[in-house]
Amino acid sequence: MWQPDPAWVPLRGGGGPATVGLWRARVGETDAIAKRLRRPDPDEETVLGDPSHAGYWRREIEVALDPAAVDGPGLVPARVLGVEEDDEGATLLTEEVVAPFEVGPPTSLLVARSLGRFAGAPYRETAWAARRTLADRLAFAEDRGGWPTLRRTTLADAADQLWSRRGHWLTSYGNGPAGRLHGDPTPGNFPAVRAEDVVAIDWQGYGIGPVGTDLGYFALSAREDFEVLLETFMGGVAESGAAVDADAVRLAATVFAVYTVFSRAEWALSRVAPGEGALAGKYGHPSVAPHLRALQRQVPRIESLLG
Repeated sequence: MWQPDPAWVPLRGGGGPATVGLWRARVGETDAIAKRLRRPDPDEETVLGDPSHAGYWRREIEVALDPAAVDGPGLVPARVLGVEEDDEGATLLTEEVVAPFEVGPPTSLLVARSLGRFAGAPYRETAWAARRTLADRLAFAEDRGGWPTLRRTTLADAADQLWSRRGHWLTSYGNGPAGRLHGDPTPGNFPAVRAEDVVAIDWQGYGIGPVGTDLGYFALSAREDFEVLLETFMGGVAESGAAVDADAVRLAATVFAVYTVFSRAEWALSRVAPGEGALAGKYGHPSVAPHLRALQRQVPRIESLLG
């Protein structure tokens, strides 16, 4: 049975469906991050075993074995120090990336520009890239009955209309021009800058999809206004040499942001709903409030889809 090296120091995070754990490690003289991934059980093969599914269990291993597929422009991967596979799963060792203290991590605008450069650049097809990122994630919500907890809130009408029209918006979203996606563009996954590019970690969600997908996801955690992020992202797309319609990018980003923020709010509320007390009294719960604030910031995007 696989066991981590006793010298490794456990880290928080890394909560993907196939992630066993994260550790700080050493490889020779290099500080490293060790990530353990488990092989899916037979009943999970249709999801975690499908290379085109958003939850494919070994996508980070594939990226580590073929880093050229994601090596710029815009985003670049951390240096791979080792990949060890066995019957139970795989262990990935990558260089720990820490921004110099005097420089700090990249700004949100630099990340937005870099995401645009990455999405707009020519890319090589790979069999293991996610192809239905938003559809696969909404399918998980559908398996749980949609957004039933949100139907008990003042957002019930909006949630019901958006959920009932998800097929329409998924089609409109999917008709946009395709490019590469990081798949999990949150600030913590962009720890440093390398030359003109941003170093990106956690490539489990890497995929090919509508340009603007990563922008919509990133807008949920960035402090800057959506329009500012969109303009910066489009600047990055233009730098890559791609001729992409801004309205198509706006639509893709809007659809992804809205359906993601509603699904997150539903998940957070459903976790606290069974406890004692009225649901409205739990909106300030530490695990719920951040998702509701993120949802409030997306009101202009929500209204554009409802309209």
